[in-house]
Amino acid sequence: MSNIQRLRLPEDDPTFGSNKVFDLFKYSPAVRANGLVFIAGQVGIRPDGTIPETAEEQIRVAFNRLQAILKHEGLGFENLVELVSYHVRIDEQLTTFREVKDEFIKSDFPAWTILGVESLARDTLLIEIKAIAAVEK
Repeated sequence: MSNIQRLRLPEDDPTFGSNKVFDLFKYSPAVRANGLVFIAGQVGIRPDGTIPETAEEQIRVAFNRLQAILKHEGLGFENLVELVSYHVRIDEQLTTFREVKDEFIKSDFPAWTILGVESLARDTLLIEIKAIAAVEK
């Protein structure tokens, strides 16, 4: 008996819209295994598939998506043990990223790795966030 559980979102999920992208690229938004939840990278894409123009809006959308997955798993930001952020223009957006992050993560801070990257899955994406959360505190 496997203790691995893969998250499947409701088809009318208000944050993601559907499972279309997960089905197309054959991945899960999150996988629970051995007391941890591994959350796939979240980007600033709205439920309708549009991408905000500013880094701040993309960061906020990505954090809202991360929050939605945590809620589907019965967790909150206090359960995060690791956060990894990928930035296309790190020098222009790190301060903004920290400000938005502080709105969502107020205590019980996770380990955080910050990476500058050349590009993400779409050329207009500026930020991606992946995370690991602990089921039991």
